[in-house]
Amino acid sequence: MSMKRTNVHADSEDLAIINEAAKRRGISAAEIIRQGIHLAAMTNRVWDEPLFSRTFEGPGRTPCKGEVRDTVADAVRREAETEPGTPS
Repeated sequence: MSMKRTNVHADSEDLAIINEAAKRRGISAAEIIRQGIHLAAMTNRVWDEPLFSRTFEGPGRTPCKGEVRDTVADAVRREAETEPGTPS
């Protein structure tokens, strides 16, 4: 990835926190700032497609704790039965 140099204005307290974190983590302050810029860019990005394009069948309500537990347990049992070398 090619980078382009830019100048930004930052609050001195924020810079002190960044410098302290950089020293503690053993990386440059610039790397922390680049990570922050990337997070800001991704947070504000507009995607061409929706995150979820599939729909799922279900009862149309939030399942209770017992239903979730039973569903997960059934899936684990089914997966264990299909694994090679697992006794049935």
